[in-house]
Amino acid sequence: MLASNQQLLASDEQFRKLAQEHSQYEARLGFLIDKRYLTEDEKLEEVRLKKLKLRLKDQMQSIERQYKLQSQQNIA
Repeated sequence: MLASNQQLLASDEQFRKLAQEHSQYEARLGFLIDKRYLTEDEKLEEVRLKKLKLRLKDQMQSIERQYKLQSQQNIA
């Protein structure tokens, strides 16, 4: 799994953009989680970021499944 992620990061522009966006959301979430108290807006942002991160992860996994399927078909 890790090898295919590395290959996709190197070769697939869409996967690379999704991974970069996922990392940005992760960093912002880390900042919010480290805060002692969150404002109501920050609480909403935290929920929104978590949903966005999940959506990106799903998209990345879909690309990875397609990549693996293509790799298997090329071997056969």
